Order: sequence, then C-alpha cells, then structure tokens
Amino acid sequence: MINLRHLYYFWTVAKTGSVAAAAERLHLAPQTVSTQVKLLEDSLGTPLLQPAGRRLKLTPAGSRAAAYADEIFALAEALKTSLRNSGEFAQPLRVGISDAVPKNVAYRLLAPVTELAEPVRLVCQEGKLDRLLAELALHRLDVVVADRMLPSTVRVKGYNHRLGESQLAFFAAAPLARSCRRFPACLDGAPMLLPGEDSASRLRLQEWFEAQGVRPRIVGEFDDAALMKAFGEAGRGIFPAPAVLAAEVQAQYKVKEIGRAKGVNEAYYAITAERRISHPALRLVTEAARDRLFSRSGRPD
Repeated sequence: MINLRHLYYFWTVAKTGSVAAAAERLHLAPQTVSTQVKLLEDSLGTPLLQPAGRRLKLTPAGSRAAAYADEIFALAEALKTSLRNSGEFAQPLRVGISDAVPKNVAYRLLAPVTELAEPVRLVCQEGKLDRLLAELALHRLDVVVADRMLPSTVRVKGYNHRLGESQLAFFAAAPLARSCRRFPACLDGAPMLLPGEDSASRLRLQEWFEAQGVRPRIVGEFDDAALMKAFGEAGRGIFPAPAVLAAEVQAQYKVKEIGRAKGVNEAYYAITAERRISHPALRLVTEAARDRLFSRSGRPD
C-alpha cells in the first residue's frame, strides 16, 4: 500500500518544482523531504522526478503519479470540508408515513428525533400504505408509520411495533359547535367530514354512527387529514381527529371539541423489516410515543 505521507511530500515537490521549496512549505528539512520521496520511488519501483537545471521535473511515471495525487488530495479536502457540516453525514432515518396518519400525529411522533445528541437526518415519504410497504421490503425505508398493522394480505415480511392509540373526538367551527348541544344526537343530519376509505377508522366511525342511531350528512371525504381539518376550520362540517391532539387541533384550527366517540380508537404502528428495533432514533420514537404522546390524554376509556 502506498504511504500517503510519502505521496503528499512528492506531490508538494511536484507542485513547487524543487525539494527546497517543498521543504519550506511543509516546514521540514530538505533532506527529510528528499528521503520521503525516495522511499515512494522505491515502493513504486520507478523514478518520479529528474533534474532539469536548478529545478526538478516529472518523469512520465511521475506525471501519472501526480495526476492521481491531485485526485486523492482533492477528495481528502472535500471530505474534510463536508465533515465540517455534520448534517451532511448524519445517520439517516428513512420514514414512510401512511397518508391516513394525521400530520400532527406524525410530527409529534418524529419530533423527538431532533433531540438526539448524535445528529439524525429525517427522510420522510408520504403515500399509500401498500406502496410504502413495498419500499420497506426493498430496504429503501427504515420504518413505515401507519394507522393499522401490517395487512395479512400484503406479501411483505415485516413486524408491527405498537406506538399507542387514541380515542377519536369530533370538532367543529364555532357556529356548528354551538348548534351541537346534545352529543351525539346533534350529529344526526349534521354536515360531516370523514377520512377516506383508506383510513382504518372510517368503517369504525360508520358503525358507531349506526350504533348511536345518528345519520350525519357526509359532505366530504379526505385522504389528507390536514385538508379535512381546513374544511372544518372554514365551517364546512364536523370532523374527527385523535383526542390526544385535542388541545393542538382546537388552537391551530380555531375549532371546538363537541364530543368523543367512545369505543372508537385509532391506533398507530411502526412497521419495520426487523423484529427488534436497532436504529437509535427509531427506538426514541417508540419510547417517546409511549411516554409522551399517548401517556395520558386521549386514551380510550
């Protein structure tokens, strides 16, 4: 293996044109530089420099060696520059987020990653669960966050790690909230905004409506929970959201909680390709979900 120190001394001589000039730049004795270059020539089995008057010039082999040295030390400098920005080399956590998971929940689950002493770069993708699971199977994702366990119909090897669950609550802008005094009876005939059919809670909500003897007027269905909330904020209908986020939803969208669907709970899972979670950032996500997000508020009765 080539000694990089010997190569660097040779490269400096090639750049400056003489041993004396190279020695001055390197803050070394000329004899030290000359000896190191000779050791490199011996290891390569060919002369790299030859006298040209008072200066030295490259032999044909020396020209090739100098060209390689240019690339080697340019890469070394690029590495040093890049490492100054630790974020560039932070360990990535590649997360797939099912579009049925509310963005507020996804944020609260993943935010603790930014608290790690060792920097982690979050790489987030949002999409349909089946597509994200395919990416997980190809090891393009470290984890998929979903509102359901890995479906048995999907031919992907994976493991479910339960993050927690929350009861669902109903929210409405002030005018609608004032008209809903007797919950859940007030939902009968009321304009309702519901998550799309891909949401695991959609069927359970419809069954709950039937059990309560109410038939809301469904005016909108949304795969994007944030868009559903925006319509709710504008007073277009009542909408469900995890009770664990009640305070946040009310503050952000200027709406009021009008009641909770007892017995209708939305659970969240981290689906991984490995049985045991080894990524330190992902371990923090599961711990924070249990200890912070789902510790008290919004738990099912």
